[in-house]
Amino acid sequence: MPERARIDQLLAAARARIERVAPRDLDREIATGALVVDLRPQADREADGEIPGAVAVEMIHLQWRLDPTSPHRLPGVTSDTRAVLVCNEGYASSLAAASVKDLGLADCADLEGGARAWLGLRAPVSARG
Repeated sequence: MPERARIDQLLAAARARIERVAPRDLDREIATGALVVDLRPQADREADGEIPGAVAVEMIHLQWRLDPTSPHRLPGVTSDTRAVLVCNEGYASSLAAASVKDLGLADCADLEGGARAWLGLRAPVSARG
């Protein structure tokens, strides 16, 4: 049997440490005050639409924006902030959520299946314009 790729092992380890939010529950997360962070590149958000209520933070800036001790963090981010990270398909967001937890944002989750799964529910998106 071939050995699992290291990235698959890393992904499994990350997911063992984080909560995964079902796409049908994202609206409830937003309604209860979770910070939803859309990690998708701008081109993807423009092509597919934005998630209403989400804050766009591209991956290159993520750790600085969600580190509760960083002077560059998003306004209001503390170690008690509930955050749900969203990427295209739910892979990069799992790795990112584990990384952000290591920085002290203990209540950091990701969206199962990413924006594509959420969009698959025919959820409303805000058009760029």
